Amino acid sequence: MSDSKTSRLRELNRAHVWQPFTQMLDWNEGAPLLIEAAEGNELIDTDGRRYLDGVSSLWTNVHGHGHPALTRAIREQLDRVAHTTMLGLGNVPATELAAELVAIAPPGLEKVFYSDSGSTAVEIALKMAFQFWQHVGEPKRRRFVSLKEAYHGDTVGAVSVGGIDLFHGIFGPLLFDALHVPTPHAYRHPAGPDPIEVRDACLAALDATLEAHAGEVAALIIEPLVQGAAGMLLQPEGFLAGVAQRCRAHDVLLIADEVATGFGRTGTMFACEQESVSPDFLCVAKGISGGYLPLAATLTSRRVFEAFLGAPAECKQFFHGHTYTGNPLACAAARASLEVFRSERVIDGLEAKVETLSNALKPVERLPVVGEIRQRGLMVGIELVADRGTKERFPSERAVGNAVCYRAREHGVIVRPLGDVVILMPPLSCPSDELRRLVAAVGRSIEEVAVGA
Repeated sequence: MSDSKTSRLRELNRAHVWQPFTQMLDWNEGAPLLIEAAEGNELIDTDGRRYLDGVSSLWTNVHGHGHPALTRAIREQLDRVAHTTMLGLGNVPATELAAELVAIAPPGLEKVFYSDSGSTAVEIALKMAFQFWQHVGEPKRRRFVSLKEAYHGDTVGAVSVGGIDLFHGIFGPLLFDALHVPTPHAYRHPAGPDPIEVRDACLAALDATLEAHAGEVAALIIEPLVQGAAGMLLQPEGFLAGVAQRCRAHDVLLIADEVATGFGRTGTMFACEQESVSPDFLCVAKGISGGYLPLAATLTSRRVFEAFLGAPAECKQFFHGHTYTGNPLACAAARASLEVFRSERVIDGLEAKVETLSNALKPVERLPVVGEIRQRGLMVGIELVADRGTKERFPSERAVGNAVCYRAREHGVIVRPLGDVVILMPPLSCPSDELRRLVAAVGRSIEEVAVGA
């Protein structure tokens, strides 16, 4: 019965579904893994096999699948109302959630604008920053600064401030021209391998960019502490604070894209906390609803908000909105997730889990094809290389990272590659034994696929 069901669903999938970030020729020639259920930190496929969710269902799941508090909150909200528009109306869950987000966000962020994905949260911040300067009489501030190898989403504005050509190079003619400064990651940096020297070199490059374009830059956008989609590239200590200081000195708005790093992923609720940075915009999504429903938010300051106030005839309002903005079901799930953070003292328990994960990774780090392991909190990137000494990469046609992740499924875990960087980002709810199980399966997969290959 199960085989028949799986075969039927695979045929339907091949016939009608276009998967994201996927070469469909390869997909349709394979045997797609179809998830039917989940429990705790595990996913269950249509044949009943269980897999540890080693990437939190694309970095979203926080407290595990089927957490009773989140399930109950969604069901109770369904008995009230599933959706109402926020164009001309408010709703209760979105109103209460906004107050709770402001209470835990870095100081100075007082206003919340909802959307439905990380890309849209970033797009909103970019448009708000641009419009802000138009309203306050500095219309020449139209440029944006971002890091090379940045990833901020897939909408056109978010792609414009991105820096990963593999994902977005083909869309170049559609994009606006952003200013890019070097990524401060020491592993392959020309100024490396000293992280402090790399940090200072990159901050000097930022200084030069801001000085060369004085009066032109509307905002700088950054993924704080970790550039996730670039392969978990870690920023040296003090870099984020240095960026914030320079933005203040040049009166450039700072956008912190915490879509990936927010809600405990780096060991604190938000990554900005670790360097006492309060941005002008905070973009959050992914973990905001615990990984249960699509939701995103762009938080900003009173200074930015008040620039949009005026008489109706002035048309200064922010002309942007989404049909499902502030969806009550998603906001109810997000409120329940924040309550779980409080009641289960999730952040307090992270230090021990981070240490467990770090210790489990030590044997993997010694494998001859592992060039570097990058970890911040429960965010991990394992870079695989053909030659550890020279840092020579595997030929791209080998797709070693992809092969390792497919092999890991045979050992009961789901992980994903970014090129030849294997990404681990387990739910915050994973106990120590599951964290060790995840790393052991990935280490075994690397040995079987890449060592001696």
